[in-house]
Amino acid sequence: MDSIGDLLGKYSAAAPDEVTAVKRYIADEFGAESSVGLQGEVLVVTVGSASLANTLHLRQTAIQAAANTKKRLLFRIG
Repeated sequence: MDSIGDLLGKYSAAAPDEVTAVKRYIADEFGAESSVGLQGEVLVVTVGSASLANTLHLRQTAIQAAANTKKRLLFRIG
């Protein structure tokens, strides 16, 4: 029987393609860091400023197209 440390050492959680695509879009277009999480059918995007969150909200359809997703985007400041 494997120990919990051995099992966790073998586990590699790969982020879904949508998450990496949204992060890449924000980094390429704005040069900013972001945190993107997946909660059911919602992509939660956390950025560092309100102005960036507002701009991303206005570009929501472009972000969805870049990520090839129909999931709803939720923008947070954090």
